[in-house]
Order: sequence, then structure tokens, then C-alpha cells
Amino acid sequence: MRTSLILAAILGSSLSSRAADWKLVWSDEFDRDGLPDATKWGCEVGFIRNQELQYYTAARPRNARVQDGKLIIEAHQERLKNPDYDPAAPERRWQRSREFAAITSASLTTRGAASWTYGKVEVRAKLPTGRGTWPAIWMLGTNIQDVGWPACGEIDIMEHVGHEPDAVHANVHTRGYNHTRGNGRGRRLPFPEVEKDFHTYAVEWTKEKLEFFVDGKSFFTCENDGQGVDSWPFDAPQYLILNLAIGGAWGGQQGVDDRIFPQQFIIDYVRVYQQEP
Repeated sequence: MRTSLILAAILGSSLSSRAADWKLVWSDEFDRDGLPDATKWGCEVGFIRNQELQYYTAARPRNARVQDGKLIIEAHQERLKNPDYDPAAPERRWQRSREFAAITSASLTTRGAASWTYGKVEVRAKLPTGRGTWPAIWMLGTNIQDVGWPACGEIDIMEHVGHEPDAVHANVHTRGYNHTRGNGRGRRLPFPEVEKDFHTYAVEWTKEKLEFFVDGKSFFTCENDGQGVDSWPFDAPQYLILNLAIGGAWGGQQGVDDRIFPQQFIIDYVRVYQQEP
């Protein structure tokens, strides 16, 4: 009996260890200088979301380039004509009512190139500094065009706002739980001087939960409560986004310091793993 219990414990430990094994299925080590790899990354273009100030550009090394083994997303204070400008557009159509952008930046996305259902996403990055910056590492459901946000589900692996320099955030948004309803799920992690060095931000995503890490240490878990797709839309593919926003609904809550530019969001690598069967 005792031998059986020991064998069962050993077997259980072995199975648990095996279940946690991760296999690398996609990565970018940024080992080739120039524009980001177009087979892996696309770019959002224009004024996109959250009343942010930056105009996202594409194929513009000034805003996104690979250099010395790193991806550099760089925000500049500069005047750029908005090609979508419409002088008749009402203020609520802010993407078209702005004639010029005062800031440029970049948002890279794997949409249309790569997406995943479950896995571990790991990004080593160094954050920008200064009031008004809002870098993020995050994911959206590939069905966003069909169901919209937040029904598609949003996984914020890392968000940081420059007016709160000593902290990072992880958040999860769904139709049933999101910041517009006042019941968003997430956690703020105090982290003094987080902007001064590279750190590794990750999420482990399974059918049961989303668990968030900084430098290998877990700090927030969002569990599948079994209440259906409004609470847990995360049994479907999501794509990855890396962006540096300026201002906007959260990043601009205390204004933007015009003296900080240019600012860089520097990414050392992006790695996606999935569990072995």
C-alpha cells in the first residue's frame, strides 16, 4: 500500500511536470537590422484608439526599426499631416477631425500573420520614461471585426503609464468585465525604477486561467469562472500587439511632458510557447 502511494506520488509529479513543459512555436529575436520582419509583423496606421495623441506610421524606420539585436519603437514630437483629415468631421470622429498629428509612433501587430489559442507569451523589454508615455504588450481576439471589443477579449500582458513610473499593470477585458463597466479584472504591481532596465513580461494562458508574470514571478491570475463567453472568450485565437502610445484616456490623465521626446520602447525578444501534448 505504502509503495503504491509512493509510486502514485512520483507518477503524479512526473505528469504535472510534463504538463507544464513549453515548446517554442514562434519567436522574433530581432537579429536582422532594418524594418521589422514583414512576414511576422504588420503595422497599425493612423489615429487608432483611446483619444491618443500619436499617429501610428508604417515602414518608417524613425518610428520602428530593428537595430543591434533589438526592436526599437520610437515616439517623436513632430508635425505630420493626417491623410484622413476631413474638415467636416464632427469632434466625435476625432480620427478624421485632426488635421495634423503632433506626435508619431508605431504599433506592431501579428494580426493576419500569427495567432494562438493558449500558450505562453514572453517579451523582454525596456520601457520608455516620462509623463504621457503609455507602452503596452497585449493581445486581442482575431474575431474583433465580427464581434467587436470587448467581446473579442483583451489580454494586457503589460501596461505602463509614465505618470505612474514605479508600477506596471496586467489587465483582462471581456464583454462582462471591463473598465468601461467599472469591473475590469487586473492588478497593479509596484515596481520601483522599472523603467531603468530590461525586464521579462509574460502570460501563461490555458483553458483554466491567465497567469501573469514579471521576471518569472507570478503577480496576477484571472481564472475561467465557467460563466460563458461574456466572461471567458479566451478559447479562441488571439494576436499580439506591441505599441507605444502617447497621451490618451489613461496615458494622458496628467498631461504630456513635451520635454521628454524622443522616447523609445525597446524589445529584446518575443517568444511564444505552447504546451506539449
